[in-house]
Amino acid sequence: MALLRDRAEAGHQLAVCLHDYTDDAGAIVLALPRGGVPVGYEVAMALHLPLDVYVVRKLGVPGHEELAMGAIASDGTYVVDPATLEMARVNREALEETLQREAVELRRRSAAYREDRPEPEIAGKRVIVVDDGLATGASMFAATRAIRARDPAAVIVAVPVAPAETVEWLRGVADRVICPHEFQHFGAVGLHYDDFAEVSDDDVRSLLTARNNSKVS
Repeated sequence: MALLRDRAEAGHQLAVCLHDYTDDAGAIVLALPRGGVPVGYEVAMALHLPLDVYVVRKLGVPGHEELAMGAIASDGTYVVDPATLEMARVNREALEETLQREAVELRRRSAAYREDRPEPEIAGKRVIVVDDGLATGASMFAATRAIRARDPAAVIVAVPVAPAETVEWLRGVADRVICPHEFQHFGAVGLHYDDFAEVSDDDVRSLLTARNNSKVS
């Protein structure tokens, strides 16, 4: 049996760790699609906080897209791993082409998930950034750096499972990192869930709509 039953249970566990933000009028939950949204939904519901998405995309090595060389956030902020770029011999031109292609997809997804709702105002807010787990942490790192540039009061990273070294790395860019289950030897995120079913775009929209249609008390 895995550590977590599903993403809903992961969200419940995070909500317990984040109980001091309950009913905080200056806080918001931003989930990383797609897998982070079911987790963020449970956190937002339990803490009575608004929920939105912050779209980040993996940057795959050209020709070997399953190999991550970094990540890009919706405002164009990106982070890359120099060692992977060197190993895969990715030059500046190839990197720029990848960045431009993924930026287009980011804008499309962000608009599709929000269904014409404007991006949330996060300046001066305590922003809780949620995902269903971390491996390299590149996507969360890019998201945190991009959110930080929008002048929040604080950035709190909240994930149920992650490697200890990734958690420590993120502490360098976040004000607080919440991770109830850290591991020295990690493996893939999905190995820590009994149910790690794929989350669809429709699932993301449905959860955002459900939270927006609920009264945020």
